[in-house]
Amino acid sequence: MLDMVYLVIGALGIGFSKSGFPGVSMLHVIVFALVFGTKESTGVLLPMLVIGDFCAIKFFGRKADWSHVRKLLPPTLLGIVMGWLLMGRLNEDAFRLLVGTIIMVLTGIQVLRLWRPESFDGVPHTPWFAIVLGLLAGMTTMLANAAGPVVALYLVAVNMPKWELIGSSAWLFLVLNLIKLPLSFNLGLIHLESLVVDAMFAPAIPIGMLAGRWLVSRVPQRWFNSILLAFTAIAAARLLGWI
Repeated sequence: MLDMVYLVIGALGIGFSKSGFPGVSMLHVIVFALVFGTKESTGVLLPMLVIGDFCAIKFFGRKADWSHVRKLLPPTLLGIVMGWLLMGRLNEDAFRLLVGTIIMVLTGIQVLRLWRPESFDGVPHTPWFAIVLGLLAGMTTMLANAAGPVVALYLVAVNMPKWELIGSSAWLFLVLNLIKLPLSFNLGLIHLESLVVDAMFAPAIPIGMLAGRWLVSRVPQRWFNSILLAFTAIAAARLLGWI
């Protein structure tokens, strides 16, 4: 029964994270990992994330900024391929430590930008910034379905308004998650039993999304960015094992 409660909370978290709080994505990653184990949980989560992406596009997709989606997509696709090749070969603890450290450092940089807007003004618009974060996002989404905080860092760094940020994330993750489906199936992570679980708990996703949309519409842009960075820092701390 407790596992059922966890999975409902996780499904609600998927919807909430897709509505503009991608740092919350660590909630359902952790919850599903507790129930199914770290690796198996990625196969259970992925179809539910695709459902969440379609719901997000329905609610927010009209406001996407396609210039940044196109800029992120090539390195992110390469990162997915790298993650797929590494899956099963990489030491999970080492990867979690690496990703957590990178996200924490980038979060610190973004907090500095909030305090000192003139700092790093040219950095987010350089090609290497999109390439590095795109590669990292691709690898983290393939290995752990945890790229939300990475993509959020990039979109906040380029000063994207919150509704465009949510719509751009929705389209980007729909493409990425659809590409991951056959790769996860190839790895044996998606099967009949996992799809039955998805069908049982997917109805909670749009409920979480409606709750998130209600909250996003009432949060000013500066507070929105601050909350997003706070969730991202919490996610990084969880990856590092600090909490």
